[in-house]
Amino acid sequence: MVGLGLIFWLAGNNSSSGDAQPSNHIFGKGTKNVTLVEYGDFQCPICGSYFPIVKQVKEDFKNDIHFQFRSFPLPQHQNAFAAHRAAEAASLQGKFWEMHDLLYANQQSWSSISDSYSVFEAYAKSLGLDITKFKQDFDSSAVNAVINADQKAGVDLGVDGTPTFFLDGKKMDPRPTSVKEFEAAIKQAIAANSQ
Repeated sequence: MVGLGLIFWLAGNNSSSGDAQPSNHIFGKGTKNVTLVEYGDFQCPICGSYFPIVKQVKEDFKNDIHFQFRSFPLPQHQNAFAAHRAAEAASLQGKFWEMHDLLYANQQSWSSISDSYSVFEAYAKSLGLDITKFKQDFDSSAVNAVINADQKAGVDLGVDGTPTFFLDGKKMDPRPTSVKEFEAAIKQAIAANSQ
């Protein structure tokens, strides 16, 4: 069950929810009509430990499935919402997955610092982004609204922690703990779709 802290976090970071739609960050060709969705938090240590597993699964199945990432920054992680803003700002310049990977690969270097933006800006520079636009988008209510829409979509699906995975709309509970377990579930979903 989602605690009141998350509800207040959503409200507090909801500078402009409006009619914002959840994000649509998709990786892979999806030729087998199977989608794996992750609700993740860039500062979550468990998500960080899953990063190499998920990266391998994405690579192994990039021709077969769609992999989708949605933001679910948790209130106890002080730099999480800012990290998700950095990813969304990078997305507006076509570099979501590159920023996604940098944030997870370097999680320990920015998780506990007070000025996380300077680190995120350095990542943006390393990706060749327009820094003026990156800063404007990072600070924008539109970016906040997309993150909040992702969180709301997750809450509506019963997400109460990260990472949470859905395979073709079904929550993976318990969540897989290895590449092998993900592969078995994905192959089963592909087989079911081909019948």
